[in-house]
Amino acid sequence: MSAPVCEAPRFAVVGNPENRRVTLFADAVRAAGLPAARIVAWADVLRDGGARFDASETVRIDSPGENADVDRQWRGTSDPTRVEGSARWYAGFTAALRGLRGGVRLDDPGELALLFDKRRCHAVLDAAGVPVPASPTSGPGAAPVRGWDDVRALMREHRMPRLFVKPAHGSSASGVLAVESGGAGRIRATTSVELAPDGGLYNSLRVRRYEREGDVAAIVDALAPDGLHLERWLPKASQEGRAADLRVVVVAGRATHAVVRTGRSPLTNLHLGGSRGDLDAVRRAVEAAGGSWPDLLGVCERAAACFPRTLCVGVDLLPAIGWRRAAVGEVNAFGDLLPRLTGLPGSGAEGLDTYAAQIAAVLRERHRTGTTHA
Repeated sequence: MSAPVCEAPRFAVVGNPENRRVTLFADAVRAAGLPAARIVAWADVLRDGGARFDASETVRIDSPGENADVDRQWRGTSDPTRVEGSARWYAGFTAALRGLRGGVRLDDPGELALLFDKRRCHAVLDAAGVPVPASPTSGPGAAPVRGWDDVRALMREHRMPRLFVKPAHGSSASGVLAVESGGAGRIRATTSVELAPDGGLYNSLRVRRYEREGDVAAIVDALAPDGLHLERWLPKASQEGRAADLRVVVVAGRATHAVVRTGRSPLTNLHLGGSRGDLDAVRRAVEAAGGSWPDLLGVCERAAACFPRTLCVGVDLLPAIGWRRAAVGEVNAFGDLLPRLTGLPGSGAEGLDTYAAQIAAVLRERHRTGTTHA
């Protein structure tokens, strides 16, 4: 019996045309010998109140970030470096998702809304048995955080002298504070937030420390109206004296790409001064500790399985000291921007970047089902 013959898929991408995410995906579509992807700009979606796709189009939703006009409409500020306004941004983003009609989606709108609410995402992972840092702000009986006084009270109640305070709808570490308490009531917060003299909060590429509790309180109080999520600060493994974690991309349920991120601060994001570490050294460290590298990747795959209608997610994996165990810190809807990184051995994505791996997964599924659209 002959294999089913499928028409070549037609991709459409909702994104910012000038953004390299869109460019890299479009390049991967062309490299696969497929018709050029149709690009639908987020600015046009906002102007037209939505967008419609043909039933034969396979639709990828890409990040609306790094476009000042789109951000201004959703966040309500003309300054793209301002941290505040993430709740308004979230409301605008989820409303725009509801305005996208038709097509075969690679990203489920409901799951995207979940992924961009750290409290709800954490609760879903926890309920599924995925290891996550303890949190008083997710799941049944989640505690409200109306400001610094609530954070202080929850630190005492849950015996969390070290914790992360995260905007519920933030991304790229924007507004995140790593908070430590010490003797005599001392407080220190590590963050990329710049607190201006007028009380405004601004994103900065420089990680800084605040050691006056009044400054920390001012930042938290300014962020609280947008919603805050608290997580216990788990001590992480290190590589060459630097704190280390991993970004693992999961495509169609399988961990395909991974990068080690190391930093001298608790924030290892590459745009905040973090560096790429040695992935082979991580594998060796895991095995030397009696752990299992496939098991660690399996944690990421279990996290991705909580979002079965979304083709690709980026999982931030927090390896514990000793490298034998790990927890999931974040699951990112748009976590696949890892230029020139090719697939892990045995992943089925060897030689492919994250975008080519996603296209290959769509083609495999079409071939398996014999469908004429993705």
